[in-house]
Amino acid sequence: MAFRLATKDDRAVLVSGEGIYDLERHGSGRFSPDAMDAIARHRELHEVYAGLPAVADGPYDVEALGICVPRPQKIFAIGLNYRAHAEESGMEIPPNPLVFCKFANCLAGATSDIVVYGPTTDWEAELVLVMGSRARDIPAGEAWDHIAGLTCGQDVSERATQFASKPPHFDLGKSFDTFGPIGPCVVSPDQLEDPSNLHLTCDVNGERRQDTRTDDLIFGIPELVSYISSICTFEPGDLIFTGTPSGVGFGSGTFLQPGDVVTTTIEGLGTMTNHCVAKPG
Repeated sequence: MAFRLATKDDRAVLVSGEGIYDLERHGSGRFSPDAMDAIARHRELHEVYAGLPAVADGPYDVEALGICVPRPQKIFAIGLNYRAHAEESGMEIPPNPLVFCKFANCLAGATSDIVVYGPTTDWEAELVLVMGSRARDIPAGEAWDHIAGLTCGQDVSERATQFASKPPHFDLGKSFDTFGPIGPCVVSPDQLEDPSNLHLTCDVNGERRQDTRTDDLIFGIPELVSYISSICTFEPGDLIFTGTPSGVGFGSGTFLQPGDVVTTTIEGLGTMTNHCVAKPG
């Protein structure tokens, strides 16, 4: 039985249909309210999910949800992982995954505001992996066994900061506060017909900017998990932003402005709607 995990009021909740269920309450005392604990024990969530009653604790309201993975130890991101995006960026396709890190302060919820910190703030819709176990040196053929779930993400980037030096500051340019919206839920792979082939779109102010399927990744999900785990030990809740397709603002010189609305949808995972606001002060 599959599951959808989210947070509300800093408590882990399961989402079923149009309702939410407090995990601590429905887990018969086996779980704390902490979503990170739930991710580490994601295999046990299937049993809890299967036993949820018909009457929910409350209605599902995406605007009331928090960050579905609130405290990851590590956030990896992959650059130039769609061929057309590498071409629009004028960069060569890397021979191995181009891995950089985003800092945890950038995380935001599925309906949180994106703060426009500079004139070249850009959108990047991405499929995000949520690791579910402590593991290293994972063979590609076993990668899915170590993934708790998938979620939507935006690898928001301030391009002037990103390219302020050579080599570029991928980490700093993509780690401003609010530059990593994820959500709405962590969806277990078994809820999806083919978790490696999902339709991904990004609209800005209702205009379609990005449109692809995730089977077009240059380095697929098993390869990414295997490659990174050959260097770093994964911990439950670690995130991998798998890369963005073509259609980002950098290619056309069009960037986000206060008042813009970014809508990110991935088949089977849900939709994020993030409003852009001006930098405070």
